[in-house]
Amino acid sequence: MELKQKENPMREIILEKVVINIGVGQSGEKHQKAQNLLERLFNQKPAVTYSKKTIKNFGIRRGEAIGLKLTLRGEAAMKFLLDALKVKEMKLKRGSINAGNFSFGIPEHIDLPGVEYDPDIGVYGMDVCVSLTRRGYRVAERRRKRSKVGAKHRITKEETIEWLEKLGVVVE
Repeated sequence: MELKQKENPMREIILEKVVINIGVGQSGEKHQKAQNLLERLFNQKPAVTYSKKTIKNFGIRRGEAIGLKLTLRGEAAMKFLLDALKVKEMKLKRGSINAGNFSFGIPEHIDLPGVEYDPDIGVYGMDVCVSLTRRGYRVAERRRKRSKVGAKHRITKEETIEWLEKLGVVVE
């Protein structure tokens, strides 16, 4: 009799979230156009980010709306991640990968599949930050009986690279 040992389902790496950030650098019409772009692309309202301090050389005041961010989860996150990685030609640098997280930038949103240039909106670049997790990570985030995630259960950089290679991404 051959007995196959099943892999522990708690060790499976899962895509937790994809955060998209657009740093506009100023409030007003340009900021509003970027907000309309994100709402149209993802059918979701983005959160506004505000400046933390005044920088006179850039014309930024403290508390001014200068950026937008949007969090995707579930199937929408995986679909966007695959589209965004196609823009990067399925290649990422090893330095942009950390333990359970990786980030990359998209210079122009019109490079995404299915998005066409609209002269009323313009062209915006965006940062894409991806967070991976395993089942059981909730113990570190819950309110009652909070506990630490053990070292053997944490995601390492090598495991993150393996997960990316399963998607077909080349890590340089």
